[in-house]
Amino acid sequence: MRRAARWLAFAIVGWLVVAYLALPSFWRHYERLPAMATLPTRTVTPAGLPGDPLNVAVLGSMEEIVRATAAAGWSPADAITLRSSLAIAASVVLHRPDPDAPVSTLLLFGRPQDLAFEQDVGGSARQRHHVRFWKTDVHGDGDAPVWLGAVTFDRGVGLSHETGQITHHIAPDLDAERDGLMRDLEAAGWITRRYSVTGLGPTVDGRNGGGDRFYTDGELAVAVLATTPLAGRRAEVLAPPVPIVIKQQFWSWIRPALAE
Repeated sequence: MRRAARWLAFAIVGWLVVAYLALPSFWRHYERLPAMATLPTRTVTPAGLPGDPLNVAVLGSMEEIVRATAAAGWSPADAITLRSSLAIAASVVLHRPDPDAPVSTLLLFGRPQDLAFEQDVGGSARQRHHVRFWKTDVHGDGDAPVWLGAVTFDRGVGLSHETGQITHHIAPDLDAERDGLMRDLEAAGWITRRYSVTGLGPTVDGRNGGGDRFYTDGELAVAVLATTPLAGRRAEVLAPPVPIVIKQQFWSWIRPALAE
């Protein structure tokens, strides 16, 4: 029994080392944008709660982001005012379009989002794809500024599980939204190069500031924006390191179970 207890203790210690030290270090990669290793991986709500994870980044000017998202079929979100708040309420209640409806405030670097865009689904502001961007002090691909973003899908309106306030509830599959935004930008011809770096890291049962569940493979998609449309040319896709490829294959196996 003592021998079995020792082996069990060794096994537990080994598991802890592998699961919490070795594998997370093995899966972190910032080879194409090293400065990202020092940046946050999550937003914060105005109440100080952990918000939506950061899962996208774009390299380019503000003007290039606005042109690229417009070409991809995304509309700028209005600022939160009394008028825009009444308009989004009417959109939800009366089920009528509001393609420029405001999005709630999330904080990064202690400030609200610099830009926000959305894409209506179903003809009202009840359901929509939306993304928030914050400009960073980091530059890449020469001297292009890096904008960090959090893209999610609003699946409906309800009460926050954390505060009881009226809010949108997000769909749990963050990777689907990340990949969808990248596809839209690439199809519009505004991405010259894309790759990934480590974001939040693999998460199977995360919660955002509203208490909504999410899951993600933890990769942050990076897009280098074109200064002019690429006229039919596809973006250059840079492959991740081999350990990340292995991790992504494992994630593809468990992702259907997470969706259920």
